[in-house]
Amino acid sequence: MIYDFLIVGGGIAGVSAAARLSSLGSVLVVETEDHLAFHASGRSAAMYEPHYGPAPVVALSEASGDALRAADVLSPRGLLLLGGADDQEGFEAEEKSFGMERISVAEARAIVPILSAEAVQRAAFANDAWDIDTDRLVQSFARTARDQGAEIVTGAAATAIRRDEGVWTVTTRKGEMRARTLVNAAGAWVDVVAKMAGVRPLGFTPLRRSMARIPAPGGLDVASWPMLFGAGEAWYAKPDAGALIVSPAEEDLAEPHDAWADDMVLAEGLARYEEMVTEPVERLLASWAGLRTFAPDRLPVFGRDPTMPDFVWFAGQGGYGFQSAPANAALLADLLGGQPVAVAASIAEAVSANRFG
Repeated sequence: MIYDFLIVGGGIAGVSAAARLSSLGSVLVVETEDHLAFHASGRSAAMYEPHYGPAPVVALSEASGDALRAADVLSPRGLLLLGGADDQEGFEAEEKSFGMERISVAEARAIVPILSAEAVQRAAFANDAWDIDTDRLVQSFARTARDQGAEIVTGAAATAIRRDEGVWTVTTRKGEMRARTLVNAAGAWVDVVAKMAGVRPLGFTPLRRSMARIPAPGGLDVASWPMLFGAGEAWYAKPDAGALIVSPAEEDLAEPHDAWADDMVLAEGLARYEEMVTEPVERLLASWAGLRTFAPDRLPVFGRDPTMPDFVWFAGQGGYGFQSAPANAALLADLLGGQPVAVAASIAEAVSANRFG
């Protein structure tokens, strides 16, 4: 069978694309791992903060809000921004970009009682931040895609790609798959897939971000705590299944691989977190890392390759993929279906693959 669209990658990008493109034609998704959302999509901080990111990402995140609410994948969390004595500039920039309300340190400590009254010099709060049930969202997109006839094949790593007479053939561990249009949604591996297909890579950069799960500080009930965000994105923390996850928020250059946490980087990030609280970190319950992948200008890349129109980029969603997924996929479907785009034309232009022409 020759499909209309073959999507390489089964993370949030690939499954959301499948859900929308399956209304335009036949769709096949091939995923290297044995289950969907294994790499970056399975290691997300899982937050919907629509003001987080550059302006085009913010617009796509805001445009995704209704769909995320309709999918019933959001639950209230809130965001508490914290600054120390030397953090004023970064604190004020983030306070403004997130549209937060300044609160006193005493008010912040009433919300999160482990905050240090000496180290925390300023605080701001926003209600408009929610946890995302990422697994439920991935499965919702996958179910929609399958209901519309799409096929999803896991454990099917692509080993070769060729194009003959307008048809792409992807050789996988489960055989050869063919399609008229190839959609590259391979996360950290998007440039690898492009090279395999004979298409010019665009210079995507995978950046490692580590995470640790620690016991609830002081044995407290953390379920109602907001996400904590160190000014300048020096660290962040949020409740997770009765514990706390803490990240150094690093962006360390990495090759595409099954990432793991760097112990030294993790220790440094935990130390920055500890500076702002009264409870030391005495042990880790678990640690892991994921790769957040960015184009050179740190904006997503959507649409047909300017030199190979039946090769489509759906890549570079960085750390914003879940919170902008519905609008991202809708924009891709509009572009490939030749429909007027639902977002502002300037947003579509900002993330268009044509900017690399």
